Amino acid sequence: MNKFNKLVKAFSMLLVKPYLLNNVINDTSRWRKHVEKNYGKGSGLPMVDIISLLGSINEQISPFSFLDGGSMPTDLALLRGLARMQEDCSYFEIGTWRGESVANVASIAKECYTLNLSNIEIREQGYPESYVRQYGLLSRKFDNIIHLRGNSTSFDFAGLNKKFDLIFIDGDHHYEMVKNDSHKVFTFLAHEDSVVVWHDYARNPETVRFEVLAGILDGTPKKYHDGLYFISNTLCAIYTRRKLDSTPFQPPLTPGKIFRLHLSSDELKPD
Repeated sequence: MNKFNKLVKAFSMLLVKPYLLNNVINDTSRWRKHVEKNYGKGSGLPMVDIISLLGSINEQISPFSFLDGGSMPTDLALLRGLARMQEDCSYFEIGTWRGESVANVASIAKECYTLNLSNIEIREQGYPESYVRQYGLLSRKFDNIIHLRGNSTSFDFAGLNKKFDLIFIDGDHHYEMVKNDSHKVFTFLAHEDSVVVWHDYARNPETVRFEVLAGILDGTPKKYHDGLYFISNTLCAIYTRRKLDSTPFQPPLTPGKIFRLHLSSDELKPD
């Protein structure tokens, strides 16, 4: 079931059983209390301005589908900008699906690896064949992208025998999986200067997903916690060894910048 269908189903259930809304509120409150009690971060991670981090943004975001399950344009601009900062950037991501994010990075990075569940596991999770067929739709034509299949809970990351400059965690966003993926990345894939990016740390650029934050904090070694930040105008958290100027996250945010978008389209031809 994709995010849109889940949202429709959730609203339908709330109309029939409005008391279920209390479960959602209580769940968010529970994870926020977990984060506050264990790490003192009940307001979320400190926020870094995206322009301060990247210097400037002048990116052509392509491909971009404007469909459910993807990233915001600023998320992809963040990944592209971080890849530009690394000479001959080596990129790894968890969570491929259509391949939109890795395709955006592939035009800049030297090499890209992307890991996704097998078709069998996708079907076992209840997704339709139309979902399965879209795997790698936007990324399969890139020669510098290596597509890997497997579950990040059991995948042999050590067998890659390789470290990466930029790592994007965009798989299952439930606590246990975020914790697992964070732990695996820092154990097997990250080197001293790696930058790690988590997608969907926020529901929108002003609302933290505390279940995801709990997974990040519990899965990331404590010695790296001072390098965790929320990037403004995105849904992303990052880890970097660089010391960044940051401010406490205090929504609602007042716009300090505007973005200019040029929109055009091309037909996506089938293989």
